[in-house]
Amino acid sequence: MKEKFYSYIQDLQDRITANLEAIDGEAVFKEDLWRREEGGGGRTRVIENGAVFEKGGVNISKVYGPLAPAMQKHFGVGDVDFFACGLSLVIHPKNPMVPTVHANWRYFEMYDKEGNTVDSWFGGGQDLTPYYLFEEDAKHFHQICKSACDRHDPSFYPEFKKKCDEYFWNAHRDEARGIGGLFFDYLRPSEKMDEEAWYDFVSDVGDSFLKAYLPIVEKRMELSYNPQHRNWQEIRRGRYVEFNLVHDKGTLFGLKTNGRIESILMSLPPHVQWVYDHHPEPGSEEEKLEKILKKPREWVTKE
Repeated sequence: MKEKFYSYIQDLQDRITANLEAIDGEAVFKEDLWRREEGGGGRTRVIENGAVFEKGGVNISKVYGPLAPAMQKHFGVGDVDFFACGLSLVIHPKNPMVPTVHANWRYFEMYDKEGNTVDSWFGGGQDLTPYYLFEEDAKHFHQICKSACDRHDPSFYPEFKKKCDEYFWNAHRDEARGIGGLFFDYLRPSEKMDEEAWYDFVSDVGDSFLKAYLPIVEKRMELSYNPQHRNWQEIRRGRYVEFNLVHDKGTLFGLKTNGRIESILMSLPPHVQWVYDHHPEPGSEEEKLEKILKKPREWVTKE
């Protein structure tokens, strides 16, 4: 399974970067191959200063070896070895009318010292972070997520949408990072879903990403904007940074397992502001977004 999933994310990285380059029309992804001293490595691809995308990364990695003591404690295990592979992406568009997007799909195994697999699971998801809220975009993104889930189990979308709202929550701000999507973790084999069934589900979600995001980019990337819009975008990006550095498990896992710092922090936007005690104008589009982020809502009509 680990080789099958790694092969899948290699192909998915190629498809996603090719499509994003085509939409940008100016910048291309710079590829950086790297190796991890303890075992494994990855293929980082970063796009910067494009016509559409100010900064973005679409990274894959495959790392393995002894599990670090901090992570042994986190998982409640002893001295074990691990294997992890995944694709992680964050795209920060230039135009404030185009939302930032994040996605991640991963597979994890743990082994005892005899090499026997003692645990394995899938995780991942995709979520949208707009700066100006177009409700039709939020509905489109969530509908694509729901359709991918419904092909496997109608209970998945409401369950994983709720987990996404709970996970991407800046508790210290009492607000969501964005308008959510899907989040799932520890998808282990069971009587209902064996490992192949989980692979089919996670790869279906991965395949849905371009359908969920690209139409939104194409619809909003030519909209006009002014310095006030950029100012708000940079303030909201500050909240994005706060979440990634304070709460995000993937970032913390990478930092605690001697991960590659450039790949881990590629999610950070290039231009950010922290304005003291900032509040948007009452009745403004900025305030409209902030109110939505205070209380996650349903974007897809229940059937």
